[in-house]
Amino acid sequence: MSKFVDKLQGLSKSSTAPIGFHPSVSELKSPAVLLIAGLSETQVKEAKIVADVNVDAGLILDEDPSAKVVRQMIKAVGDVPLGVFVKGMSEEKINELVSLGCDFVVFDIRIPAAVLHKEEVGKFLMIEPSLDQGFVRAINSLEVDGVFISSGGGDSFVAVEHLLVCRRFVELLEKPVIMALPSSVTKAELTSLWQAGVDGVVAPSTQSVEALTELKKMIGDLPRGARGRRTKAGVKLPHYGGLVAGEEDEEQEEI
Repeated sequence: MSKFVDKLQGLSKSSTAPIGFHPSVSELKSPAVLLIAGLSETQVKEAKIVADVNVDAGLILDEDPSAKVVRQMIKAVGDVPLGVFVKGMSEEKINELVSLGCDFVVFDIRIPAAVLHKEEVGKFLMIEPSLDQGFVRAINSLEVDGVFISSGGGDSFVAVEHLLVCRRFVELLEKPVIMALPSSVTKAELTSLWQAGVDGVVAPSTQSVEALTELKKMIGDLPRGARGRRTKAGVKLPHYGGLVAGEEDEEQEEI
C-alpha cells in the first residue's frame, strides 16, 4: 500500500480518539496536518533538500514528467513518498510510474477508469472548487484514497472563499481532503484551514527550503485532537428553522 495513504489513515485515527481516552505516543507524534512539498521536474537537486525538511510527501506538479526525472526524484527524496500529478495520462503511463516506484498519483476526472483498480499505488482525485455537489457526493463511491482541491486564482493568501470551499467538501466527503496552498501562508491562515477540516496541504514548487521549514514548524504548533466531524453522505443534519415533522402532525390533529 501507498506510504502516503498510510500516513493519512494514521492522521485520521489520531484525530478521532474517543472522548476520555488519552492519546498514545504515536498519536502525539502524528502531525495535525500532513505537508506535501510541490516539486517541478527541474528541481531534482532541490528534492534532496526537501527530504531533509522531513515533509510527509513530495508531489511532482508537472503534468508529464519523463521516466528519467521521476526515477531521479524518487532516489533523491529517499524514504519520503513521492507522487505525480497525471492530468489526462494513459493507463500505460500510470503503469510506468508504478513500476518506477511512484507512491501515489493525483489525477483529474478524465483519467481512464481502469486506474481506479490499481491497488499498488495511492489514488487521489483532483477536483475544482466549483464541482457540482452531486458529483462531490458521488466521489464517496469511487475507489480513491482522497481528493486534492486546487487553490485556483493564484491568490497570495488564504481567502474566506478557500475556507468555505474546504468546509463544503469536508462535509460532503468521507475521504481525506488536501488543499493546494497559495504562494504564502501565515500561522493564522493555516490554523483556519485545519479548523475547516483539511487533512493535508500542498506547498507550491516555488517555496524555498526556509519557507518549507517554517511551514513544517507551524504545523507542529497546531492543536492536537478531534476537529469538526464529517457527516456521512446522505445523512441530513437537523433543521432548526422550523417544526420537525412529528410535531407539525400533532398540531394539525389538535386543530
